[in-house]
Amino acid sequence: MATKRKDPSEYLPNGRPSTYNPQTATTICEMLSEGIPLREICRKEGFPAWRTVYDWMKKDPELSTAIAYARDMGYDWMAEECLEIADDATNDWMEVYDEEGNVSYKLNGEHVQRSKLRIETRLKLLAKFNPKKYSDKIVQPDEISPMAIQINLGVFKDVIESIKQQRQVETIENK
Repeated sequence: MATKRKDPSEYLPNGRPSTYNPQTATTICEMLSEGIPLREICRKEGFPAWRTVYDWMKKDPELSTAIAYARDMGYDWMAEECLEIADDATNDWMEVYDEEGNVSYKLNGEHVQRSKLRIETRLKLLAKFNPKKYSDKIVQPDEISPMAIQINLGVFKDVIESIKQQRQVETIENK
């Protein structure tokens, strides 16, 4: 004998109830505007899961707009961070002592390459996040798709090379 199924409205909703808190939402927006990714924020103690934040955004258009604006500010922060990384000459040069104890300086290629990687990674992400603002390619609105975006980092390679040369000259002059 078949049992009669319950009406779906009789079941309790799945999952925990949402713990929406305007102060938490404001803190999330502040952290996003500093370039911290949402998933990293949500891993911190006292913050909701990232899916919960997306649920809040679906229900609250004002919060969705605030988060979009905060992310846009965070992208600008990432672009500024690229300049900071390029300008930071810390550890670009190593002191090397010869057998007589004389000091000379040698380029720390590993550190320079790591800085270059950090800059290029941020630039590629920025071009994906907001191609109209950060991509080298002029993208038409109907062309925006992950496959259509191509990044030309040649301009930045020239800038990085120029910075390296300038640092070499400064180091030689400071000796």
